[in-house]
Amino acid sequence: MDMSGALELHRSFFEQSRIPLRLACLTRQGWPLVVSLWFLYENEKIYCATQESAKIIAHLRQNSRCAFEIASDLPPYRGVRGQGEAALRPELGRATLERLVARYLSGRQTPLGKNLLARADAEIAIEIRPLRIFAWDFTRRMAGSIAGTPS
Repeated sequence: MDMSGALELHRSFFEQSRIPLRLACLTRQGWPLVVSLWFLYENEKIYCATQESAKIIAHLRQNSRCAFEIASDLPPYRGVRGQGEAALRPELGRATLERLVARYLSGRQTPLGKNLLARADAEIAIEIRPLRIFAWDFTRRMAGSIAGTPS
């Protein structure tokens, strides 16, 4: 299925969002597992990074099918969720982490940035190829219903 049109519609949401992506997979025992990861969107794919020793990496090696959601917990509610295939890309781990630190933190020299980058050699990139996309935006519906918002 060609997802380019659907992904293009949501490109600005992907690029503007500074909230973590929720990534879901199945464990070897068949239980769902959800983790929150920083993400970036590029070339119709979503990229995350985590330590190669993270449990989600082992689960995605076993079964590459995944689901994801990028949505704020604060009103007005809007977001994107979908299903896809995850590819593990160790060769992109360091570069992806560096880009994520630049995207989510105020600089590489912050204490958290330094800590994360000090372990960059053990990072692995997760490349998600979306196969289905679902989106919602309740901004209009919720106008005037939320304290401090115009009606």
